[in-house]
Amino acid sequence: MKVLLTGHLGYIGTVLAPRLLERGHDVSGLDSDLYGECTFTGAVTMLPSMGCDVRHFVKQPDAVNKLAGFDAVLHLAGLSNDPLGDYQPGLTRQINGWASGELARLAKSAGVPRFVFASSCSNYGASGVAFVTEEGVLNPVTPYGVSKVEAEQSIRALADDSFSPTLLRASTAYGLSPRLRFDLVVNNLTAWACTTGDVRLKSDGMAWRPLVHVEDIALAYVAAVEAPRQDVHLGVFNVGQTSENYQIREVADLVRSIVPNSRITFSNEVGADIRNYRVDCNHISRVLHGFKPQWTVRRGIEQLYEAFCTARLSVEDFEGPRFKRIAHVKSRIDAGELDERLFRIDGPAGRNGSNAFATA
Repeated sequence: MKVLLTGHLGYIGTVLAPRLLERGHDVSGLDSDLYGECTFTGAVTMLPSMGCDVRHFVKQPDAVNKLAGFDAVLHLAGLSNDPLGDYQPGLTRQINGWASGELARLAKSAGVPRFVFASSCSNYGASGVAFVTEEGVLNPVTPYGVSKVEAEQSIRALADDSFSPTLLRASTAYGLSPRLRFDLVVNNLTAWACTTGDVRLKSDGMAWRPLVHVEDIALAYVAAVEAPRQDVHLGVFNVGQTSENYQIREVADLVRSIVPNSRITFSNEVGADIRNYRVDCNHISRVLHGFKPQWTVRRGIEQLYEAFCTARLSVEDFEGPRFKRIAHVKSRIDAGELDERLFRIDGPAGRNGSNAFATA
């Protein structure tokens, strides 16, 4: 299968790309590579790449021609982190919402039959302690969640006999990746414990969150794109395991039990987290037979702890511009490499580029 993987240089994409290649797929990428200097471990798989921001791509007059011939688009590209989403909420909606809908529209025009979208369980937002299925009420409480809901609505509206969208709502990710994200709760708590001895909670820890390893997320994409069309057409899937829902305090306890001589502490930001949801993942296990998750949070913490010790990780690494997403982006803006819209300066759609972005 000829596949276009957007966001192939990000946290999930750098894990998913080699899995697709191992399965024999012909894979190309599309990514602005905001985090090209943020490789934590291992090698990033290099793909034939269109090498630009998705907002720039969808404005190109020959975008449909470039998409022609692909059997599927797996669309992961976007701003995937709440601090980045809060930084410029309108920008998050442009990239994650508007541009995702435009890419799906162009893919349909190009005759691409399958479109798999990286949505999120963040769409459920503040749902309380009852388990939420895919039919549950969407109640996003962050710009990131709002942008994903808007994208879902645009993409689903395009479905017909020739164009088949599938929406994967991933649980909160964790685990090792070449482009590791340290803002994710399991990764972050483990990093603090390894470097300082403090399992540092930034809330009261009472909120619920579904958790899934990044490698299991990659398995879900492979399973979705390889599944019979009738099994996934207009399908919505919560990605994870129902048994892997945790209160944040439970995650902190697991980290404390695994990282020697660590203790739970609270930052000055402590308060209730309005993001609170438990997710039922039984639908994906019934329908996507190729999705067989391998990880638990305990195993993931053990994996991270070993990697952090080997790398001699420091607080300055994961809390500074080397790996922290928002700090890294701001440092690139300050250095004149990116403009305020996160376009490369002197590059495609940058300050001196020829294709400035405008919303539809």
